[in-house]
Amino acid sequence: MRILTLLATFTLVAAIPGLTLAQGQGHTYSSEDIEAGSRIYTNECALCHGTNGDDIDGVDLRAGRFPRARSDEDLREVITTGIPDVGMPGLDLSSAELDGIVAFIRAGFDPSGVAVKVGNPERGQALFEGKGECTTCHRVNGRGPLTAPDLSDIGAIRTPATLQLSLLDPTASMRPINRPVRAVTRDGRTIRGRRLNEDTYTLQMIDEQERLVSLDKSDLVELEHGKTSPMPSVEGTFSAEEVSHVVAYLLSLRGLE
Repeated sequence: MRILTLLATFTLVAAIPGLTLAQGQGHTYSSEDIEAGSRIYTNECALCHGTNGDDIDGVDLRAGRFPRARSDEDLREVITTGIPDVGMPGLDLSSAELDGIVAFIRAGFDPSGVAVKVGNPERGQALFEGKGECTTCHRVNGRGPLTAPDLSDIGAIRTPATLQLSLLDPTASMRPINRPVRAVTRDGRTIRGRRLNEDTYTLQMIDEQERLVSLDKSDLVELEHGKTSPMPSVEGTFSAEEVSHVVAYLLSLRGLE
């Protein structure tokens, strides 16, 4: 099954009801966790890390950039033990308090936001390449086909919440520019593929043979834009925990950063 056929097709998170479904299935932290974490951060962390989490060179907590942690467990470990060589003390927090501060970070410092749980990237990579068969469509770091968007830097441009949403409800999160298209030319050829660009007069797409195709609309007798993503939801294939691992792996894909 080609689970991630259009992973890089997203809309605004707040506008899509799929996040409510995800919260009910345990993929996210609760709003209470986020609110509690906001208070803990203000009291314990803001003095050094700043209100926006970017006062320390090389670290941007709100944007999810922290060189010593990738998973939620990594974050808990750093918060608990500290980093003595740079002068960061550990905090003696309860499990619930740790959940809260991690939730606040994963929500992008937005108390009304969505905090997606982030698992182990190594386990996520194994699921991505194995059980999910995602590499049958996606290209990562120069390996894989071009029939679906290249994910090599997806972690640098997408949040955990949008990544999770694309896994759980790919059709609802599909951006118009990435919709599948079917074009029929005047000479009877039918071309199917993924739309890359379109204007009033032309259409550019990657066809099913991974070829870049440019078409003049004046040469077409039919042009259909698909409304359903070729990518199925991962529900029923991945457990909630496995989804968190795949999200972690995708977040680790940051191109040449």
